[in-house]
Amino acid sequence: MRVAALIAVSLLVAGCSHTVSGHSQQTQSTTPTSAAPSGSRPSPGSIAPAAGAAISDVIGWIEAGHPVDAGHYHNATRDGATTPLGDDIAFTAMAGKVSCMTDAKHTGSALLCLVDLTNPPPPPATSYGEWKGGWVDFDGVNLQVGASRADPGPFLNGNGPEPANGDSLSFGDYRCRADHAGLFCANYAHQSAARFSPAGVQPFGCLRPTPPPDGVGAAFSC
Repeated sequence: MRVAALIAVSLLVAGCSHTVSGHSQQTQSTTPTSAAPSGSRPSPGSIAPAAGAAISDVIGWIEAGHPVDAGHYHNATRDGATTPLGDDIAFTAMAGKVSCMTDAKHTGSALLCLVDLTNPPPPPATSYGEWKGGWVDFDGVNLQVGASRADPGPFLNGNGPEPANGDSLSFGDYRCRADHAGLFCANYAHQSAARFSPAGVQPFGCLRPTPPPDGVGAAFSC
């Protein structure tokens, strides 16, 4: 009888040991096997909107970015010299291939950008002065690409800082988000948006192709 009891206890201990081991293996299998790279920034909704996306989706994707303090973007730098811009904003994207500014004194609420376009629009017959195929003027109602310029305008002061991909910057009626696919900027007042990248300038929302005014390469209007 004593031998039989010892055998029963041994079997019970072995069964408990197996159960604990099984539980341990199950816990390990539910542990994530990979993590975000060190220094990366979480980017909700990481797939950038494609051409034809609804304006609500574009704005939602921009808003899903990590908000940054606009107070860090009130200066422009050129050749080591920094110029305070007051209430105006300056920033860059895509390693400097996109540079944007506001110039309220001269252009009101418009967002001005210089984009290093791979295939910029050619100068129209109505152009005069120096042709800037990557000059973009976006005020929410109108999006114009390419302009004849006699001077560099506000870009004379240089460029602003570059937010990280996934960051979003809010100012005036605009919110912009930087991404490896380009800089996306939405205008809340008119429910329109645009993507700026070397591949091209892509309109969203109410913006539709329209005959460009004199001295402009391509135009979109609401």
